[in-house]
Amino acid sequence: MQPISPQQTKHRASPLAIFWIFLKLGCTSFGGPIAHLGYMRHEFVDRRRWLDETSYADLVALCQFLPGPASSKLGIALGIARAGLSGGFAAWLGFTMPSAIALILFALSFERLGFSADAGWLHGLKVVAVAVVAQAVLGMGKALCPDRFRASLAVASTVVVFAWPTAAGQILAIAIGALLGWRYLRPVNLEVAPSLSFPIGHRSAIAAWILFFGLLMLLPITVRMTGDHTLALFDSFYRAGSLVFGGGHVVLPLLRNEVVPSGWITDDAFLAGYGAAQAVPGPLFTFAAYLGTAMNLPPNGIWGGMFCLVAVFLPAFLLTVGALPYWDALRRRTSIQRALQGINASVVGILLAALYDPVWTSSIRSTGDFALALVAFALLIFWKQSPLRVVVVTALGGAALAML
Repeated sequence: MQPISPQQTKHRASPLAIFWIFLKLGCTSFGGPIAHLGYMRHEFVDRRRWLDETSYADLVALCQFLPGPASSKLGIALGIARAGLSGGFAAWLGFTMPSAIALILFALSFERLGFSADAGWLHGLKVVAVAVVAQAVLGMGKALCPDRFRASLAVASTVVVFAWPTAAGQILAIAIGALLGWRYLRPVNLEVAPSLSFPIGHRSAIAAWILFFGLLMLLPITVRMTGDHTLALFDSFYRAGSLVFGGGHVVLPLLRNEVVPSGWITDDAFLAGYGAAQAVPGPLFTFAAYLGTAMNLPPNGIWGGMFCLVAVFLPAFLLTVGALPYWDALRRRTSIQRALQGINASVVGILLAALYDPVWTSSIRSTGDFALALVAFALLIFWKQSPLRVVVVTALGGAALAML
């Protein structure tokens, strides 16, 4: 492990404190992975000032480069920066636990709940994501696109994502931003915040990479040799968490191809859980907890849900631990700084594209929805209200609109 200086120690926190911060986010972060980035930006850039806009965008770019759930990797990285590996685990646990518990409970009793994904208050929770993402785009745009070149690069990235609305389109936009930034932008005098110095040694990072690739390659071989159902289950969820780019919306259909044709879960049960996963806060990857609980074969029930949850998130933890020490060093180089300026402008463009699709297109269905989104935006921007209060207001507003 790298030594911690007194200046760094001043910025450290206990894993328990990290857990409570991310537990609140896990209970209130509705709207999917892009909205989660907006919630985290408000919490850690605007409110707590753990890091500045540029450092936040750098971490977002790293998490989008790596496969798996971007918002969960971002939370793990922030937890590690404040409290080491235990802080990273505490951040993941706090952010993941609310939706995982909700989906496990739903799996245990979904036939008796009469769940409706069209409930007015649930739709209100989708509307609030419009205001949260719009706030993030506005704030990051001012800080990361201060000139015509980077503003144009952000718009170009939005066009690229619209032209290729897949994870490949996002990666292409980031690559274009990196190339143009490296070619045309000047390096900056980067002052890395002490709180963003990741206390992970290169040995730990190498061990994480070895474990990540070792499991990815050896699990399928072991399953073929033994035919063990438990290992096959772990392999399916671990592989999904290792190879999927684009976040939770991409992993859901991939998991369906793993668990429905094999007979592990019925299609009706899968679709019921799919609807529930859209309605809970936190990362969509917690859908794995529902699937593990609802499985026809053991391990199932509560323990099965926890088993599949760990399997699908383990790659995100290993990838984050493996990448952070090298990222912290790379971002100090002048050539990387030039590229990162372009990448950060592209990230703003990607967020702008996501503000329209899927956030706007899945939430704004009427003038009433638009008015509710405007109220939420005003509460965040002008009245400086916390996202928790805004979530409550929009949930009540959605319920009221449904009754009209």
